[in-house]
Amino acid sequence: MLLTLSIIGLAIAGQTLAAIIWSIAKPSQRFWPPQRYTWVTPIVVWLPTFTLFAVIVAIGVLDWGSIELPAWLRFGIGGVLIVLGNLAVWAEVAGFGIAQTGGAEGVLKTNGLYRYSRNPQCVADTTMLIGWGLLAGSVAAIPVIFAAIIVLLVAPFAEEPWMQETYGKEYEAYKKRVRRYL
Repeated sequence: MLLTLSIIGLAIAGQTLAAIIWSIAKPSQRFWPPQRYTWVTPIVVWLPTFTLFAVIVAIGVLDWGSIELPAWLRFGIGGVLIVLGNLAVWAEVAGFGIAQTGGAEGVLKTNGLYRYSRNPQCVADTTMLIGWGLLAGSVAAIPVIFAAIIVLLVAPFAEEPWMQETYGKEYEAYKKRVRRYL
């Protein structure tokens, strides 16, 4: 079961990374951000995302505690990172709306956590993944968590040309004053 889940998780992360790299290399034929937002877009964006996170959680539960970590690290640091990551990501999703978070054109958001990072949702998701890795203490979850974090680190490179094209000088000024991640 762990092997099957790991294969599924790595396949989702690999396909997502391939789509992002394609979008970076061929922006006129990009997958992310979507060229056109339709009713199918949220399914295409959110289904793999939530499935990947669910697979990571399942692996962690099934392989719970296979790495011996002190309780303060697992439950203290890991638990806190999960809570903080969730608070941050869902606050920004609420501020953006589901559609714009999923790639629909909207307004350039520069307030909230976007004052400190151009990609706070990626930072928050990475924080959650690291937190879950610590909390679960699962050796089997590490490769899939690592793959998911790579996707999160690469995604902004596909988004930035679209942001520049869509928001122009306003985005250029924002980019100069706010870092990509932290």
